[in-house]
Amino acid sequence: MRMVTTSVRLPKELLDELEKISREEGIDKGAIIRKLLTESLREYRVKKAMEMYREGKVSLWKAAEIAGITYREALEQLRLRNIPFRYDIEDLEADVRWAMK
Repeated sequence: MRMVTTSVRLPKELLDELEKISREEGIDKGAIIRKLLTESLREYRVKKAMEMYREGKVSLWKAAEIAGITYREALEQLRLRNIPFRYDIEDLEADVRWAMK
């Protein structure tokens, strides 16, 4: 992974919290920021994909692809977020394409 440098202004309280976590974890502040940002971006992608699924804009297969997770993980996200599972013709077609591979 190619690393680049960027800067961001942070409230002092947030920076203090990052430094506290850095000390607790025994990891430098930059590594903590990268870890938290990676986790937050993953959660954002999953949340966005599940919202699109809930709104009927995408199939569960497509939501999983958008979120960067497996279909099984997407099913688990539905359960965790109390989103009803729906199975339509698009889902059936995706299942058939997958099974034919």
